[in-house]
This record gives sequence, C-alpha cells and structure tokens, in this order.
Amino acid sequence: MRALIISVDLGNPDFVAHAEEFAMLASGAGAEIVGTVTSRRDRPDAKFFIGSGKVQEAVATAGALLADIVLFDQPLSPAQQRNLEREFNLRVVDRVALILDIFALRAKSHEGKLQVELAQLQHLVTRLTRMWTHLERQRGGIGMRGPGESQLEMDRRMIGAKVKMLRERLDRVERQRVTQRRARARGGALSVSLVGYTNAGKSTLFNALTRAGAYAADQLFATLDTTTRRIWIEGTGSVVLSDTVGFIRDLPPNLIAAFRATLEETIHADVLLHVVDAASPQRDEQIAEVNKVLNEIGAGSIPTILVHNKIDRAGLEPRIERDARGTIARVFVSATERAGLEALRGAIAEIGQIVGNNASNYQTIQSE
Repeated sequence: MRALIISVDLGNPDFVAHAEEFAMLASGAGAEIVGTVTSRRDRPDAKFFIGSGKVQEAVATAGALLADIVLFDQPLSPAQQRNLEREFNLRVVDRVALILDIFALRAKSHEGKLQVELAQLQHLVTRLTRMWTHLERQRGGIGMRGPGESQLEMDRRMIGAKVKMLRERLDRVERQRVTQRRARARGGALSVSLVGYTNAGKSTLFNALTRAGAYAADQLFATLDTTTRRIWIEGTGSVVLSDTVGFIRDLPPNLIAAFRATLEETIHADVLLHVVDAASPQRDEQIAEVNKVLNEIGAGSIPTILVHNKIDRAGLEPRIERDARGTIARVFVSATERAGLEALRGAIAEIGQIVGNNASNYQTIQSE
C-alpha cells in the first residue's frame, strides 16, 4: 500500500528520531512510503492538527504520488481524523492506530490476539460518532415501533458487549498466570524479566541465554507474546526468565491496559534486565521512556540491571560497571556474538543472592 507520511514537529528536540521511528513502524506494517510532508507548529490545529494551508499542500502531494493511505505521526482526535479524511478522500491512520495494527499483525498466541482486539475496540468506540451517517435513520416496522435504536447506538452496544467478553477472557488468563507464578514461587526459582525499548534485542538475548528459539528480527515489535523458560545459573540455581513485549514512545494507554496480564510478568519479577541498544543515538531517551512505562505499571521499584546490548555495533567491549556502592549497575554484551553472556549470568546470580537475602534493602538501579 502506497503511503504518504505526515510528520509534525511541535518543538520536540528528538523530532528527527521520532519521525524515523514512525517510518520504521510504517514499513513494519507493510506500507510502501512514497513521500513525507513535514510541518512545524507551536501547537496542534484544532480542526486538522496541521494548518489548512499545509493540508492543501499534503492533499496535492498525496494526489501527485498516487498515495493509497495517509499515515499521521501524531495521535489524532476523532474529529481531526474525520476532517482530514474528508480533505484527502483517503483513509487517515494516526500513530496509535498504526501501532495497534502492527500489534494485530504480530500477535500469535490466543492471549496476545485477545489483548490486541480489546485495545482496538477501545480505540474504535471513541471514533464511531458520525462514521455511519448513512445508517443513522431510526429503525421502524413490526417489533420496532417507537423511538427505536440508531445504527450508531447499536454499534456502541455491540462493541461494549464484545469488550466485556474480552475482559472476562483476559481475567481468566490472568488467574492462570497467578497460579503459574505461585507454582514457580513454591519451587524457589528466581524470576527474571527482560524489558526494554522495542528492537533493543530482548528476544535475541533471551534466545542466547536459554537456547529457546523465540522469534527475533531486526524490526519494531518483532514479537509480542511473553515467552518463559527455566534455566540454571551457577551461584543462584534455577531461574525463570521471561521475554516481554517491547516499549515505544507514546505507547497507547489502551494497549498498556490491554496487555496488563502480560505485563504482570514484569510487575511480579524479582529482577529486571533492562535491555538497551548500545548503538542507538537515542539510547538515553529510550531508557527514560521504558522507565516511565515501568513506573506506570508499578514495576519501577524492582531491582534492575541495565544490559547494554549490540556492543558489536557500538564498538564496545564486554564488561561490567558498578556503582559507588560496588553494586552491579550495567553489563555490556552482544547477544548475536554471544559476548559477555557469562558476565551477565554472573550478574544475575549476584543480584539474585542480594534479592534473596535482603531484598528490602536493595535499591533499584536507575540510569545516570
């Protein structure tokens, strides 16, 4: 599908990185990017997000490039989306909808599909107003006398019923996870979760540590489904390692809520391995974004090791860095080259012992 991207600079210092990331999202969704229109504004326009003059420029560009769809690198209000679609006479997809679409494409497990469908429906229900103007006539006839029910009201009621059903199913999944966690806790296994920005190499590192063969690729949100394996690490014994969904800038709140059951693996972990792309120029911003989401889901106080991955691309050597107290703060590894993995296993064992012996006195390591 031929896509025109509209990127809006609202004065964000990392606008270029944000725009490049959105282009990666578009490509990952299967779009053929035929052009980009950039706009700089102090604040969004209430009607179009971008000004009316820029809209006309973008409409002309979309026509000249034979674009099939317009991808907007900002969350749009329902009214802004409708107004833009009228002007372009094309489908307009904002950042939130594009991320949801990618999640729907990548979800493989039953649980993952339920989570994505719930998030999509929650996003859709806010955008039903005036979408079905040709169907808003009141229904009449035998058995339907009186005020009746508009198509819009029926759509909302049907979506509400589907959302309720999906939440009930996900609640059952969450209860199953609680049972599994209790069984692991009785076994005395240390629980370790891999977290990090999308495409930081979490799944590749997970495979290197566990030889699990989980799907990994150089793309955003290559895998969404939590994978858990039990491994043995000398010095701490049995460890349950979980690979979780990656985070990204402006992760839709509905998606965080829908993936609550999956993220429970993070909340209840004994130790987090915060995987960082050491070669990324936006490394510090990505670390901050992940820390923000961890705080939002209640995992901000869990003992954490920063794992700088992809050091082969950054020209760095495997090593361990400690803070002023002598506690392990960072481990530098290359999952693809399998460099520094023994040091990482040793770091897990060391912090596992600290957590096991005196977890209450252990302070979560934050990035400097």
